Amino acid sequence: MTTIPVWVTERRRPRVVIVGGGFGGLYAARALKRTAVDVLLLDRTNHHLFQPLLYQVATATLAPTDITAPIRWLLRKQANAMVLMEGVTNIDVERRVVVTSAGREHAYDYLILAAGARHAYFNHPEWESLAPGLKSIDDAIELRRRILTAFERAEATDDPEERAAWLTFVIVGGGPTGVELAGMLPTIARHALVHDFRRIHPSESRVILLEGGSKILPAYPDALSEHARRDLTNLGVDVRTGTLVSDIGPHHVAAGEERIHAHTILWAAGNAASPLGKDLHTKQDRAGRVLVEPDLSIPGHREVFVVGDLAAVVSKGKPVPGVAPAAMQMGTAAAKSIRRDLEHRDREPFVYRNKGDLATIGRYRAIADFGRLRVTGVLAWWLWLFVHIMYLAGFRNRASVLIEWAYSYFTYERGTRLITGGGSGGVSKQEPVPGNW
Repeated sequence: MTTIPVWVTERRRPRVVIVGGGFGGLYAARALKRTAVDVLLLDRTNHHLFQPLLYQVATATLAPTDITAPIRWLLRKQANAMVLMEGVTNIDVERRVVVTSAGREHAYDYLILAAGARHAYFNHPEWESLAPGLKSIDDAIELRRRILTAFERAEATDDPEERAAWLTFVIVGGGPTGVELAGMLPTIARHALVHDFRRIHPSESRVILLEGGSKILPAYPDALSEHARRDLTNLGVDVRTGTLVSDIGPHHVAAGEERIHAHTILWAAGNAASPLGKDLHTKQDRAGRVLVEPDLSIPGHREVFVVGDLAAVVSKGKPVPGVAPAAMQMGTAAAKSIRRDLEHRDREPFVYRNKGDLATIGRYRAIADFGRLRVTGVLAWWLWLFVHIMYLAGFRNRASVLIEWAYSYFTYERGTRLITGGGSGGVSKQEPVPGNW
């Protein structure tokens, strides 16, 4: 039988602290709406971010406000939920408190840690300022600045070699983010910008995708991965698999035996879990993810749950992927375990239900894996559009994204081609992901 905490029988409502307002944290909070608990959600930003569409902000298709929504607004009708914009700096599992950047200690009866992940540079932190990744709104704005600035610099220079370097875009990492960025850049160059410049031809730009493994989109079946590779090649992307990056400088990438002269380098090669996982003093995998029990709690502390990208979870004998649907399901499952505790019922192990994996490669190009059913091309592209609209938070966001997509579809134009920020764009050091911890 489940061991019931002493406080369950006391005449007070238990307190659930949730760290992170991403998919896992938000869905956990919502799942506790009708439960007799007090929910405190802590996040270092005030917004929930729809990360799967970040690359569209980076490529000037969508505005940052299209894929974000205030956490307070999302939970405005949930009377038992409170939101504080405070980053968590430390967790004391013995005292059952979390310490925030505001110097406060928040006690909990249950803790749901949904702190997410950040870029991993494989022991080369100095690469981050040279090759920014894509995990936050700030990251997306920085990538957009670098991409659009590259065309401006190419227009301004008289040096053919420099012009070629400005028109060369190198993407490191052949996962979904890298593939989506690589597929979008040729569309921008050939259509959105083609009539805007007088001295350069944006369509002559090069996009090089570097993947250290044997194939791009390694989580997908070989046939779908190869289909995505052909699509990228048809778009003009130079796809190089089995190519490890050994060095990145301000104006070059060393990949394999070649030194590529390029000023715009984008990183999509790996993730590192939130450092908050170390505060739990339990086992972690090589990526820093916390090894959890079948019910998503940690060994020795059944009141602490870890969900989303920070959790290393095995379901049905297979590792659960670090994708948004998995984080949603984990957040809901953690909340369900809390309810079962309060009802004096045994917890149930988490079971991941894979409803399908989708990745878009470009206009009319996508792949979808539904197990026995695999879809490519136009149908997969429409499925991708529908699924992402369905999961966006808030009617305003859905309507705005639909309008922007329709505008882009019929005109090939980009509605948010703003160049803002400067210098390194504030990415010279690793910071937590806004919306996660």
